[in-house]
Amino acid sequence: MKQLHDIPFSVLDLAPIREGGTAADSFHDTLDLARHAEDWGYHRFWLAEHHNMPGIASSATSVVIGHVAAGTRSIRVGSGGIMLSNHAPLMIAEQFGTLESLYPGRIDLGLGRAPGSDQAAARALRRGLGGDGSEFPEQLSELRAYFDPEGSGSRPSGVRAVPGEGLNIPIWLLGSSGFSAQLAGQLGLPFAFASHFAPDYLLPALHLYRTSFRPSAVLDKPHVMVGLGITAADTVEEARRLATSQQQQFLNIIRGRTGMLKPPVDSLDGIWTSQEKALLMSKQQYSIAGDQTLIKERLLQIVEETDADEWIIASQIYDHSARLHSYELVADLLKNS
Repeated sequence: MKQLHDIPFSVLDLAPIREGGTAADSFHDTLDLARHAEDWGYHRFWLAEHHNMPGIASSATSVVIGHVAAGTRSIRVGSGGIMLSNHAPLMIAEQFGTLESLYPGRIDLGLGRAPGSDQAAARALRRGLGGDGSEFPEQLSELRAYFDPEGSGSRPSGVRAVPGEGLNIPIWLLGSSGFSAQLAGQLGLPFAFASHFAPDYLLPALHLYRTSFRPSAVLDKPHVMVGLGITAADTVEEARRLATSQQQQFLNIIRGRTGMLKPPVDSLDGIWTSQEKALLMSKQQYSIAGDQTLIKERLLQIVEETDADEWIIASQIYDHSARLHSYELVADLLKNS
């Protein structure tokens, strides 16, 4: 079995906007976190595309990636992910070609097929409401063709991505179900699974990816990144209190609401119903709140379950200093286990 120190670990940041804070505060905190993560040995720093969500500031994902890459030295920076259904593939090729030209060897392009928004935002993004993601393989083929210096029939005749063409930008497929897992396997691309919010599908998706895998010019064997929600603190009690901010965010999603990241509370009793508690807890199988001892114990279980090649860690913590401390504790644990 792999040892924890053998597995690269990364940050998934949603650029959270706290109650009482602003998007400008969020971008300041995101860059501060990225600089610390770089010093602590994190491998990648990814940002996620979401729209029409008052508590998430990373909607213009490519712009925020540039902000983080400009303020750091060596950590890989990328998207976790760009929702390709919202964009013309040519524009994404140009945007990431620009990023790779500015920060060579440091840019990752993670792609998802969901819109990352509700129907109202999907309309505002000029996206057909009938889209079910079935067009994703065709869009992906076109996007990859723009990076191919030899040209390809998958892109419109006479259209080139400048900058972009000829650049080697790693493409990852992201998913929370089997569709992208199978596609990533068939294309021989690395695959990242969002188990921090879709835990029930993790193991079936990883099995589907590995059994579907065909070696490619990109990979000769499957490569899996597993997304985890981790809240670390000096005591289990404090970690569980801090994790209530993320739990309140999940509770809003269950209730069909959006909002800013809320401060932690001592207890969610009286805030959630018993049914909501059961549903939320079922989504927390790959979310860990605890001290280093508890987190290590659970991570060793997850290594055995998943045989993950990389981790990517999301920590939705209200207080920025507590969020920094959480990521520092996790880095210390993973490097020394």
